[in-house]
Amino acid sequence: MKLLSRTAVGRETAHPIRVLQFGGGNFLRAFADYLIQILNEETAFDGGVALVKPTARGDYASLRQQGGLFHVLTQGIQNGQPVREIKRVECIQQIIHPYQNWAAYMSSATLPEVRFVLSNTTEAGITFREEPMPTDAPAKEFPGKLTQWLFHRFQHFEGSKDKGLIFLPCELIEQNGQELKHCILKYSKHWNLDASFESWIEDHNTFCNTLVDRIVPGAPANAAGIWSETGWEDRELVTAEPYLLWAIEAAEQVKRELPFDQTRQNVVFTDDLDRFRTLKVRLLNGAHTAMVPIGLTNGVQTVREFVEHPQWGAWLTDLLQKEIAPTLPFGIQETKNYIVAILDRFRNPYIHHKLSDIALNSTSKFRVRLLPTAIAYHQKMNTLPEHIAQSLAALILLYKGDIAGLPRDSEETVNFFEACWALETPDFIVNKVLSNKGLWGEDIRFLSASVHQYLRSMQD
Repeated sequence: MKLLSRTAVGRETAHPIRVLQFGGGNFLRAFADYLIQILNEETAFDGGVALVKPTARGDYASLRQQGGLFHVLTQGIQNGQPVREIKRVECIQQIIHPYQNWAAYMSSATLPEVRFVLSNTTEAGITFREEPMPTDAPAKEFPGKLTQWLFHRFQHFEGSKDKGLIFLPCELIEQNGQELKHCILKYSKHWNLDASFESWIEDHNTFCNTLVDRIVPGAPANAAGIWSETGWEDRELVTAEPYLLWAIEAAEQVKRELPFDQTRQNVVFTDDLDRFRTLKVRLLNGAHTAMVPIGLTNGVQTVREFVEHPQWGAWLTDLLQKEIAPTLPFGIQETKNYIVAILDRFRNPYIHHKLSDIALNSTSKFRVRLLPTAIAYHQKMNTLPEHIAQSLAALILLYKGDIAGLPRDSEETVNFFEACWALETPDFIVNKVLSNKGLWGEDIRFLSASVHQYLRSMQD
């Protein structure tokens, strides 16, 4: 069987590069690139993607070998009916590793057709770090790398108004577009870049707040069977559920430039993103983040296994209904319907969503997805959210490092937990972890009593 590649399938003709994309993980490929492929097939969008490796580790070697081609296998139940589709995605046409080829990265800033910037660097990705501006190497953080790229574009096109961009960050943080813009402007000031550059960023670039929703568990268990079905060996094959939502807070101009209204895809342009975000991040993502440490420290490997587990399935339902739902500013029936839909999606028999695949940067995910609920619940109920506290205790245990390949987090965070576990007793560990404002944004020792109790019981 032949390896999938552009030459092998005869797809050498390229779209103009209109999208710069930071990150080529399973989610962005099965979500954003899947949607761009549909735009290319069903509208006059005609856009290729230049994929940028945002970190030094890895090389997207197999994706590079396949010329950016891969398949998305969509399987599940939608409106009570089984859905199955295999789509070949061909829009990724260039793969750039700034740490290995800085010149290629900066050269992409001079491409006149580039109009959109996509990113998914996790909740920890949109951040500012003080450092001198590197001259021939990437800055440490994603917004710093992007500022370098934008300043080069600004200089190359002499501040031309029509070379501004539309930014569509997919990171699951509030006001992600505005946060990205804030970081870029902060880098500009820190590096003493031209004031006219800041004006260009402010006046001729559009930063959209967005919310994304699709469960993308990665490669299917029966990859070889799918290869036989397509006729191609595809090492970048990825699976996804049928459900998909991209909510974009943007002006009418952005909607015109992204003609999803000519497709059947669930891309929504709105002026009220908070409703979409709160429901999704607190309930769906909150559930994912809560079950990861509980499941992995109890031998549960997948989302479906967790939901169908006689103990932990009931635990998850209680978390959603009794701790998260009461803190949300929505009608009881709306919230209940959303919870039912989430649990149905988690039970998708075609999706094998490994908890270990969701475990990346669990501390920052807890801070964004569960901590606001814990604080709101404590304030409203005057008692502690026991399920969230139990999940936090399991997270602390997970970060002890007893499970191979975990934790997967920043070096600073991993080293912090390693030092805690090496030197302290469990009670002192909880106090040290929960008082770390760098992790949580504030002191969260109001949870200490329950977290202490659960962590001790987990170690007995």
